[in-house]
Amino acid sequence: MKRVLIPMLALVVTVVVTPSASAAYPAPGRVTGDIGVHDPSAVKRSDGSYLIAHTGNGIALKTSADRTAFRNAGAAFPGGTPWANTYTANSRNLWAPDISHRNGQYWMYYSASTFGSNRSAIFLATSPSGNSGTWTNRGLVVESRTSDNFNAIDPDLVVDDQGRWWLSFGSFWSGIKMIAINPSTGLRSDSTIRAIAGRNGGAIEAPNIVKRGNYYYLFVSFDRCCQGAASTYRVMVGRSTSVTGPYVDRNGTALTSGGGTEILAGQGSIHGPGHQDVLADSDGDVLVYHYYADNGASLLGVNLLAIDSAGWPYVR
Repeated sequence: MKRVLIPMLALVVTVVVTPSASAAYPAPGRVTGDIGVHDPSAVKRSDGSYLIAHTGNGIALKTSADRTAFRNAGAAFPGGTPWANTYTANSRNLWAPDISHRNGQYWMYYSASTFGSNRSAIFLATSPSGNSGTWTNRGLVVESRTSDNFNAIDPDLVVDDQGRWWLSFGSFWSGIKMIAINPSTGLRSDSTIRAIAGRNGGAIEAPNIVKRGNYYYLFVSFDRCCQGAASTYRVMVGRSTSVTGPYVDRNGTALTSGGGTEILAGQGSIHGPGHQDVLADSDGDVLVYHYYADNGASLLGVNLLAIDSAGWPYVR
């Protein structure tokens, strides 16, 4: 991942952003409390509360009872992750988790790497509760080496209409990839690596796939994150009737040829929104992401997401 680390601040604040009259996109919704996050993924728990996992030492956790007020909930792995040290150069900082609840337990795929390197790995952990310290390492899912043309970070799990499990992932290099997953183990079921999006080596990462209506929607982040207020991340989308693609944008351009329809970008004091995750909730789909404030802090962004009459998502 070609990133420059911007330290996250331990923020306990209220963020209410008022967009200008000329703003292209709605401002992030109101959130309060501990909202310093990077690369968030969210799940709704059976009691109606919310759990967010995000980049941090041992994978950082946040919880909320109402999707507005958030608090720190520790780390998934407070004791460290020695099995990932080969990929992190012994750092405890782990990236870009994907969290979901399936078959009575929480599943979390997460990334281990160092900045600018594609010597990377995606691991799986499971937990009965999702709480700090309850996560069990289930093993290596996929790795990339410096000789590979892809980067094994930024995982996202999707289950298709036939009940098949798929993991998309990727950052820079040749783009976004997809592998088949065995639902019984959460690990790879074959050796095939499929290409589903790319920008000829350009800045694309953070895939997230959801099925709505007749289409699978592939959300990705274009351009640069992790540079504070100078970040240029933006959220793009394509769609396909098949989970494995081909995905195309609103103009019909294939995402494997650099296509993508923009649905969210920086404006005003909102810089570099991206690394998005779509959460199905009682009031509709919710786009969860991070953005940077003017002071460079990485903050939680939350907006409702809708689909227009032509079948394309938009932020509201």
